[in-house]
Amino acid sequence: MYDGIIVGGGHAGIEAALAMAKMNQNTLLITGNLNKVASLPCNPSIGGPAKGIVVREIDALGGQMAKSADATQIQMKMLNASKGPAVRALRAQIDKLKYPAFMLDVLKNQDNLTLLEAFVESLWIEDDILKGVILSDGTKIASKTVIITTGTYLNSDILMGKEKTKSGPIGEPTTFGISKQLKDLGFEIIRLKTGTPPRIAKDSVDVSKMTIQPGDAIIKSFSHDNVIYDNPKEPCYLTRTTKETKDIILADITASAMYGGDIEGVGPRYCPSIEDKIMKFSDKDEHQIFIEPESMDLDEYYVQGLSTSFPKDMQEKILHSIPGLENANIIRYAYAIEYDAINPIQLKHTLETKKLSNLFCAGQINGTSGYEEAAGQGLMAGINAALKNQGKEPFILERHDAYIGVLIDDLVTKGAKEPYRLLTSLAEFRLLLRNDNAQSRLTQKGYDIGLVDPKTYQRYIQKQEQYHTLLKTLKETVILPTKENNAVLTSIQSAPIYESMSFEKLLKRPEIAIKDLVLFGYKKQDLDVEVEVETFIKYDGYIQKSLREASKMARLEHKKIPESITYDKITNMSLEAREKLTRIQPETVGQASRISGVSPVDISMLIIYIESGQANI
Repeated sequence: MYDGIIVGGGHAGIEAALAMAKMNQNTLLITGNLNKVASLPCNPSIGGPAKGIVVREIDALGGQMAKSADATQIQMKMLNASKGPAVRALRAQIDKLKYPAFMLDVLKNQDNLTLLEAFVESLWIEDDILKGVILSDGTKIASKTVIITTGTYLNSDILMGKEKTKSGPIGEPTTFGISKQLKDLGFEIIRLKTGTPPRIAKDSVDVSKMTIQPGDAIIKSFSHDNVIYDNPKEPCYLTRTTKETKDIILADITASAMYGGDIEGVGPRYCPSIEDKIMKFSDKDEHQIFIEPESMDLDEYYVQGLSTSFPKDMQEKILHSIPGLENANIIRYAYAIEYDAINPIQLKHTLETKKLSNLFCAGQINGTSGYEEAAGQGLMAGINAALKNQGKEPFILERHDAYIGVLIDDLVTKGAKEPYRLLTSLAEFRLLLRNDNAQSRLTQKGYDIGLVDPKTYQRYIQKQEQYHTLLKTLKETVILPTKENNAVLTSIQSAPIYESMSFEKLLKRPEIAIKDLVLFGYKKQDLDVEVEVETFIKYDGYIQKSLREASKMARLEHKKIPESITYDKITNMSLEAREKLTRIQPETVGQASRISGVSPVDISMLIIYIESGQANI
């Protein structure tokens, strides 16, 4: 009898397994090929807008992705560094061979975790009770909880033009049993699509016709451990499609599986294929193409922006119409992949299914896209499965706590009609959910549930002390309106002062950064602490406003809706609201308020109904 079985060894499965094992749960991770755990079947990168902050949040809670990404990165960038702090995020090019190897080593060395190379045929259910899983050879393995993290392998098809193959990513076997079983159990199954671009030989690319895209000179880390690895660094390159590319695609658009009527699933809006971009943005003759290294040990590039479902001959024509790729040799052709997922409105915020107790789902099976979104869900599913086994209250991140909270709330409240991608614009409180303050937001929570180890926690406490000490110092240290001080201010294009002014007030000036205070005798501190303090001071008014709004939302989030409620009895609520609420079964009034079609008046009626006690009758 295991405490938890995780089905699938991708990014969600790994975080789920490690979380349960660290929380002293006897855990089993089952995957078809242990050498493919944490594989990067699509882009060789981790992070990006919003996603990079999710990686920081995973680390702050005690997860693994950030540490593994730091150890295997071959380029690191801080995106939007010149913009506001709410949109800054790290993105790293990852060595796609070293990353899975690093993760496998972590898994093998984790206490309470057993690894099994096998295929799960179905869930083991008796009398509507989840007992465990059944392997393809008929073996039954018992467990208190099961977490499905099967990615894009459920009933998956690879499509390339008119060619359709039953397969998972990179030629791996697909999985049939679980998808059919979930459908038979009454789960709403949806069909989704994603794709991947071609991989090309490095020595066949003319980078002289492209714009070089190097990483940052000063490398930062995803992990709050701040370990900087002296890895070899590789640049990326930028090129663009041409009018010839557009003409080639338009001349034979129906050769694409997508436009030839061969694809049933819905693709991701924010990561379209090249043919989709050409059709939807017909006024544009150029589209950006990034050439990205896949590994220091591979002679190949990933062609970011050229995802397609065209047949092989068309892919070659398209590729050779792009500057620098005229003679490119394709190592692996692009393809689209269709797969089954569940509509995530069938999940609780814990990621446990509503239909079957003790069954959790995480990752692309929940309709998401991206390694980072999968890992964040896996971590939360693992935590909540462990807490349920321990008889403890569930761990829920709210929308103002973390991007992970935004992600899960969007999924379970709105469902997924296409692969969900996390964006900064989806977070109402993005100024609170910054790259610089992930540890301050979440590490205490991670420690309280047993994921953050004591050594890491002590470093966090020390950092918090440094933060408050620095904030106090900046408030108390003043400069006088002397001739010398005003000359310094003028030299950095700032107005002179006519009365004494604290460092804190000086920092509120947009043209003054904390590094400028050195000119007035300030002694530099830990860089991470400085960034967080400076951001807090400069944006204090906006942050306080966001906190007040989050507090109002939190009051609704804490108002639970009784499970026994029958919405059809609330006759003064709109018919649409009653239908939507009955279908989604929100757990709180706050969640109900975010359902499309449910108005503020409907929410008022709901609150009155609950407070009258009629909901419990």
